[in-house]
Amino acid sequence: VVFNKEQLISKTLLIHSQTCTRESLKTVYDAFKPDDPFLGPLKSVAPWNFKVFAAWMLLVTSLSLSENFLVMFATYKFKQLRQPLNYIIVNLSLADFLVSLIGGTLSIVTNYRGYFFLGTWACVLEGFAVTFFGIVALWSLAILAFERFFVICRPWGNTRLRGKHATLGLLFVWAFSFICTIPPVLGWSSYTVSRIGTTCEPNWTPMIHMVIITFFITCFILPLGVIIVCYSKLLRKLRKVCLQNCEDSHYLASRQVSRMVVVMILAFMVAWTPYALFSIIVTIQPTIYLDPRLAAVPAFFAKTAAVYNPVIYVFMNKQAIYMTSHSDSTDVFGIRSDNTR
Repeated sequence: VVFNKEQLISKTLLIHSQTCTRESLKTVYDAFKPDDPFLGPLKSVAPWNFKVFAAWMLLVTSLSLSENFLVMFATYKFKQLRQPLNYIIVNLSLADFLVSLIGGTLSIVTNYRGYFFLGTWACVLEGFAVTFFGIVALWSLAILAFERFFVICRPWGNTRLRGKHATLGLLFVWAFSFICTIPPVLGWSSYTVSRIGTTCEPNWTPMIHMVIITFFITCFILPLGVIIVCYSKLLRKLRKVCLQNCEDSHYLASRQVSRMVVVMILAFMVAWTPYALFSIIVTIQPTIYLDPRLAAVPAFFAKTAAVYNPVIYVFMNKQAIYMTSHSDSTDVFGIRSDNTR
């Protein structure tokens, strides 16, 4: 085919126009296509924001690992601390230690890079580990509340809480938590990247809302209810002792336990309620728009529970510190626990 000069110019302009159109469409597509958190950072979030989250998680993880390791080491070293009460505290510290070791470490490196570059397998691992150990920690608090209620109020007379009872309670906690968190791994719901793109969590936007509601009730509302009911009865019991003799050692224990209870309940609520409410909102309104940085705050804040749990249950208590330096002491947390195993 032979083209004249005008035909060649027209053909050239048409090809150039088509080329520009394809390039323009590609530019528009790249600008509006969804970000893939496994391939790169969110375009809407400045890089320095991820560095702030990484620094925060480095601080939280370092404190959690050191504090909880110290609790477990002290219990291992001093036989006087191996009592039913402290079985539960060590279990709580173990859960907090593991959630920081796995979830905290992964969160540090992914936030430093700005996206979840480790892939889907690591996302499932983090989502499962953080959820699993988090529920173990929450239910350990509930078991601890029941232990204090059982030892002080003695609802069944002289029946004592022994080590085997505490062990059975902790086995229940681990088994129950595993049952609650393994279904997403097996395909019933899923663990997915959060809106910030650097952490993973349960998928709060599936079609099966009843699963999420059940999860929320059994893993947040129920343990919180156990804590409130047990400690309410405990404080009433201690106040009765105070009315009889405020100079009695039980009155001093009442004041001490009251402080610990108030701090414990507030810490529990402050750490986990924002994340629980956020999860409910996302479940009810899955299409709601939230700034990724704002949406990430509740999850990052909830992880601080692993830091102050040791402070509340050990380092705030002078008797526990005294025991670590006096091996002949048998009184823990101001109230004698049953030291039978």
